[in-house]
Amino acid sequence: MTIDDYILHHIDPEGDYLYRLWRATNIHTIHGRMASGHLQGRLLKMMVEMIRPRNILEVGTFSGYSALCMAEGLEEGGKVWTYEINDEMEEFTRPWIENSPVADKINFIIGDANELAPKLGIAFDMVFMDGDKRTYKETYEMALSILRPGGFILADNTLWDGHVIDPSYEKDHQTKGIEDFNDYVAKDSRVEEVIIPLRDGLSVIRKK
Repeated sequence: MTIDDYILHHIDPEGDYLYRLWRATNIHTIHGRMASGHLQGRLLKMMVEMIRPRNILEVGTFSGYSALCMAEGLEEGGKVWTYEINDEMEEFTRPWIENSPVADKINFIIGDANELAPKLGIAFDMVFMDGDKRTYKETYEMALSILRPGGFILADNTLWDGHVIDPSYEKDHQTKGIEDFNDYVAKDSRVEEVIIPLRDGLSVIRKK
């Protein structure tokens, strides 16, 4: 048994619907590992239960796994607004969201969150960033502008498989995007931040 196996055997279960979505994502999509999965999914739900947001913005829906997990943690009346820029994912993702037990708590939108989310006129309590790594800084600034004071941004993949400290990836645009984002946030006096070395790295950022 690996340490990862041990952890998964000692946390809340994934649930049958999420397990089936995880399997389907890995079978039917090219980048199945991009889905949050059991451990991160339970952490996202727990973070929602701790922060108790009314409105959550997600940038990068992919197959919908993380949106479902966050919606599970929402109180009555809470909503996840989730944006996916790749319209080719809609045929796979929309049925999984709309047939889920938390469908009424999720608004799934195809489009660019950086352009569309500010037009909602909503002050968000929490943002989960998991979109294009090349534009993480721009997404961060957008998110910060519509996040209430004291609200949280969770940014996924901020260790990027360790590539952020590997010189051989210095010309990779996605790695550069993550590095620039990490450097930018670390110097940003508007927020406080911690990076959790979970999976691919999860930054927890609080707006002062």
